[in-house]
Amino acid sequence: MATPSISQEMLNYFMQLNDAERKSVLEMIKTFLRSRNSEVMPQNLEDYNRELEQADEEIEAGDYISHEEVMKRHLKR
Repeated sequence: MATPSISQEMLNYFMQLNDAERKSVLEMIKTFLRSRNSEVMPQNLEDYNRELEQADEEIEAGDYISHEEVMKRHLKR
């Protein structure tokens, strides 16, 4: 006896759902596909180095929050 393919198995289960359940599953599939298309692309070395340089400049200018300050703010919640 041949094993059904994943697509066939999915269709068999899908057809057993009522309309509300089908809509829910369809939205879930759309969400999977949208998130796949919006994945962050790997950063190239030039962009990475540019961001590091910018961060160093901000730190040198005093534009940062220390770990201690972050912890104080967090613990106040």
